[in-house]
Amino acid sequence: MSDAIRGEARGTAPVPLSVLDLVTVGSGRTATQALATSVEISRLAERRGYHRHWVAEHHSMPGVASSSPAVILAHLAAHTRRIRLGSGGVMLPNHAPLVIAEQFGTLEALAPGRVDLGLGRAPGTDGATAAALRRSETLNEGADDFPQQLSELTRFLDDDFPDGHPYARIHAVPGPVQGPKGRPPVWLLGSSGFSARLAGMLGLPFAFAHHFSAHNTIPALDLYRDSFRPSAVLDAPYALIGVAALAADDPKEARRQVLTGALSMLRLRSGRPGLVPSPEEAEAYAFSPAEREFVESWLANVVYGSADEVREGLDALRKRTGADELMITGNAHGGDVRVRSYELIADAYGLPELPPPPAATPAPGE
Repeated sequence: MSDAIRGEARGTAPVPLSVLDLVTVGSGRTATQALATSVEISRLAERRGYHRHWVAEHHSMPGVASSSPAVILAHLAAHTRRIRLGSGGVMLPNHAPLVIAEQFGTLEALAPGRVDLGLGRAPGTDGATAAALRRSETLNEGADDFPQQLSELTRFLDDDFPDGHPYARIHAVPGPVQGPKGRPPVWLLGSSGFSARLAGMLGLPFAFAHHFSAHNTIPALDLYRDSFRPSAVLDAPYALIGVAALAADDPKEARRQVLTGALSMLRLRSGRPGLVPSPEEAEAYAFSPAEREFVESWLANVVYGSADEVREGLDALRKRTGADELMITGNAHGGDVRVRSYELIADAYGLPELPPPPAATPAPGE
């Protein structure tokens, strides 16, 4: 399964490059347009040799349209043939493990050998929304609950509950009970040390959310590597980091665009989530001194500018963290800006124009 985890560095990139997609919805735009942009990005990423395209689970946030990763991934699978697709991630405490095993077993059947299952233990939303999702006022986000949920999910994916277990006669379908097949590799996601340590102990690949928890990146990666125990999945640690990065033809325009994401995050953190503002709205916003401090602090961890400046920033970040893969999230108000950014970054690293993937062929008997 390690080949399904480790990617290939292309062009002059020091490590594989991938895409993290929040399916952002800008003011004056629609979720339909945001989802169409995701398809465009996935096709571009496939054509230019990005390794994988992940979407993240968020709820009750007007500025994103990614509440249902499995649905979006099925749509992306229908429009691509080669790129890996996955969740970055599914927030496991929001769901019954059997449901996730069924969803991702279905995705694996639709796109064999190119689905990743990234799991997080945060709610991906506020407490009230999490309670509505879980139909419970007790959110059970403690450290003791997630490992149990993870173990249950893994057993459903492998169809290997021991005899006598209450779930021994329950099968996640599509799944192994229907015949020999692969299953999506499981990743653990995190923004602190808990999932880093757990991923290391279980010998799983680890994805760290550097794009919103930069101060924890190196400690978490060190903890992951120090805790790592070889497994049937991996013989050595493999860690990717999510990086906020945006390239533009004009560096000044890049600054205008990333300011929209910073204002959007400011509003979210202050309990006023909304659609991603336009560059004009962000420029006209009257920031208080405290808000300006937050924005500048946020932008300090965003890599933006010309394509060459972004390449240099990504190279420096990779060297500083030792990450095995960089997963780029290019948040901006307009979909065209995001698409152009991924193209410019591919050009800066000399990523090749790959030949079109072969058309899908019907399974035997169809």
